[in-house]
Amino acid sequence: MEPQSSPSPLEDNRRITAGYIQLAHAFQALLDPDFQPGGTSLVRPNWFGFAPHASHEAGKGMLGAAMARHILDAGRGQPSLSVTRALERVGLTGSALLSVEGLSVELVAYGLPPDAAAALGALTTSMNGEALSDPRTLTTTASRFATLYRGAPGLLPLDKAEAVVRTLERTLHEGNVAIYADIGGAANAYLAWRERAGEVTPERVLAEFPLPGARREETRLAYDHALEHAHDTPRPHAFDQLFPGMDGRSLVVAAFALYERARRTSEPAERDTRIAMANNCLAWREQHDAVQPAFIPSTAHEDEVSRLETMRAMTPMLVVHFGTVEWTLADYAYARRDRDGNPLTAPPTEYNWATFWERWPPILDSFESGYREPTELWGMPGPLEDPLAR
Repeated sequence: MEPQSSPSPLEDNRRITAGYIQLAHAFQALLDPDFQPGGTSLVRPNWFGFAPHASHEAGKGMLGAAMARHILDAGRGQPSLSVTRALERVGLTGSALLSVEGLSVELVAYGLPPDAAAALGALTTSMNGEALSDPRTLTTTASRFATLYRGAPGLLPLDKAEAVVRTLERTLHEGNVAIYADIGGAANAYLAWRERAGEVTPERVLAEFPLPGARREETRLAYDHALEHAHDTPRPHAFDQLFPGMDGRSLVVAAFALYERARRTSEPAERDTRIAMANNCLAWREQHDAVQPAFIPSTAHEDEVSRLETMRAMTPMLVVHFGTVEWTLADYAYARRDRDGNPLTAPPTEYNWATFWERWPPILDSFESGYREPTELWGMPGPLEDPLAR
């Protein structure tokens, strides 16, 4: 019997996104009795309503990595004489071609051969190309990619470019898997427990739901604080300062109890504040605990470049689509005070998604954009396929 091959990053992403969609429907049905899977809801979305869209965007990054690999494979067979040719022979056309081409041409100016430059440019295929219309962002992004390339392991140019591609793909894939295993695993366990438990109340969740690692005294503390401060501006979110030493899994149980409390709340505004507090608790566990090791692993891989610096290069172009609602890091950065006060640097280049406190406030802001148009989130994404995969 031949050994089974491991799923590809895109195959894992399709499984994870589909799993999140099921969880989103299940939890929204708890909060909104009128909600039907495939329909929409006017009730504030639960955390799992955001998760399929975030997973889908990570999948787009993995698809960009797959596209970059196709460019490198073609370049090893027959080197391209121009960036345009390298991109066209993998099927990039239209606005995507123009956006990727602009960054790739900048990379050629840094000394990269066309195929290597096109491959690194292709990593941004599905990202917010408009961010590069600011020449400061374009120059900084190209410089960061060139630095990664020059320091990459490998002797040949295409091997160096592949190390950068490999780094991004692994970062996104490991983060995607880690979040789903943690938050998705807890959610599936909760729904299974809930089916067996009979009449479920917030008190029973706090006292009885058995999530390994969660501590009952901590879940109670987090739950009570959330109810007391749900109307604060800003909403409680710095949980390491509020609850020093608290295990993030205690916040997960508190979140499930808050959803049960919201389910029993008839006044819409009050209900929505409780949903938002539950979402913050789950998002903290997701970002602070589950995904952070993928961005900054405890042990570096010899065949990679710095994950921290790779994410710094990608951050200005980050975009998430919640159905028809588009949120971009660039819009967020331009709307706020210039972090370094230097007009020569573009605000989006002053963030690094791999650094928790540089992505946490933008993530909370992206939630607010979804809260303003809650029905739009229920247009769920479809599976991603690599059109060039054999």
